[in-house]
Amino acid sequence: MSSRLEAREILRRIGAQSDEDVDLAEGALALGALDRPDQPLDRYRRHLAALARDMAERFDPDTDCLESRIALLHEVVIDRHGYSGDDQTYDDLQNANLLRVIDRRKGLPVALGILYLHAARSMGWDMVGLNFPGHFLVRLEVDGERAILDPFNGGQVRTVVDLRELIKATAGTAAELEPAYYQAVGNRDILLRLQNNLKLRHLSANDVAQALDVLDAMRLMAPEEPALWRETGLLEAHRGNLDEAIAALETFMRLGGSDQQLHQAAMLIQQLKNRLD
Repeated sequence: MSSRLEAREILRRIGAQSDEDVDLAEGALALGALDRPDQPLDRYRRHLAALARDMAERFDPDTDCLESRIALLHEVVIDRHGYSGDDQTYDDLQNANLLRVIDRRKGLPVALGILYLHAARSMGWDMVGLNFPGHFLVRLEVDGERAILDPFNGGQVRTVVDLRELIKATAGTAAELEPAYYQAVGNRDILLRLQNNLKLRHLSANDVAQALDVLDAMRLMAPEEPALWRETGLLEAHRGNLDEAIAALETFMRLGGSDQQLHQAAMLIQQLKNRLD
């Protein structure tokens, strides 16, 4: 089986799984393989296994606490394997492809966050991704004590003051911290956030075809997410692919959305059908 076919099968399996059963790192590798089908996934799986092995070999149960776990993550992910945020070519598409992130040892916050989550969870630790807008963060908890880490900036522990500055930098000076930003996000949502980076960059470059390819992968792993079908329908209509647009919008209406969105979709479907007649 080619890497691309294998990747699509992995994503379909994720689409049928409960969120807690989703293998986050495996899903990210599959997404990366769609753009690099010539690269066998086993080499990258071995690297993920090495990350987990290095964590286990360096772990000292006698000094186990929140601070020691943070230090171990830093030692393995940054010192041992050399990962860092790409602040020089941030918008490079490679930064959202986990295969290339592993090759280059640098990437976007969410891609690096997936590696942090993989390393921590391989130890059975309680780490989650957060619903923080514009800059992906992770939270590690030990015996009721928590720390928010910034994978893009060397796994730095972020204080409330840091977070307030960060939200203003990414969302504007009027933005303020909200409780929702501290909420944990599921594995599937993290993978969708990874792909959303690619989709937005393709749309910024007016490459609708590539954006639709990204949406296709997103729908494989989240087939019940209405917003993905709605966006697909709108983009297909923009390209003049009327049948595909109608099918996607009808799926959106079946899955449901806001009353306004459903009304707009129904009107657009009728317009597209009239053009077909």
